Amino acid sequence: MTHTALVIPCYNEAERLPIRAFTTFSQEWEQGLFILVDDGSTDGTGDLLQALVDENPTRFELLVLPANRGKAEAVRQGLRQAVRHDPSFAGYWDADLSTPLDALSLFLEVFETHPKIEMVFGARVKLLGRSIERRALRHYLGRVFATAASQVLQLAIYDTQCGAKLFRVNDTFKRITEPPFLSKWIFDIELIARFIAERRGTDRTQVE
Repeated sequence: MTHTALVIPCYNEAERLPIRAFTTFSQEWEQGLFILVDDGSTDGTGDLLQALVDENPTRFELLVLPANRGKAEAVRQGLRQAVRHDPSFAGYWDADLSTPLDALSLFLEVFETHPKIEMVFGARVKLLGRSIERRALRHYLGRVFATAASQVLQLAIYDTQCGAKLFRVNDTFKRITEPPFLSKWIFDIELIARFIAERRGTDRTQVE
C-alpha cells in the first residue's frame, strides 16, 4: 500500500535534476512513491527519469506527456495518477528540490498531529545558516502576490507559490483534481480555492 505519493513535474531538467538526492531518499522511504512527470521534455530529462524507475520501480513511476502542457497540467495529471494508488497523502514537489525531501517528514507530522488538516504547504523564508539566492525584486513581488492571494482566498498563507505541497487524500481531493486548471501560472491558488469552495458548500449543506 502506498502511504504517500509525491508528484515531481519535470520539463527540461536534465542539467539540474538532483538524481543522487532522489535515489538516496527513496532507499529509506517506506510505503512512498514518486510520480515522475516528464512534461514533453526535449533534452535528456526523460532518460534520467527512466533510469530512476529502472533502478527502483517500487519507489518511482514515470508518466510521460507527449507534448509540453505546462506545470499546472503536469501536476494535475500526476496527482490523478497518484490517486490511482489510493495513498493516504499526495502532493507535489519542485524537481530542483529547493525544498529538501527531508522536509516531507515534517509535513506528515503535521497531518498526524492534526487529523482535521487537509493541506500542508512549504514556505520560502530566510533562516540563519541557510543560503537562499533570490533577487530582492522577486522576493518583494512574491510577498505582495502572497498577501493579495491570502486576501482573495480569506485564508492566511505566507507563500502560495512554494513548490512543496501535500494533501490528505479524500473524496474532496479527488473531486477538485479532476477538472483541468483554468490558469497555467497560479494553479496553486486555484487548487486552494477549490478546496475552500468545497468546504463552504459542505458547511452550508450541513446548516440547511
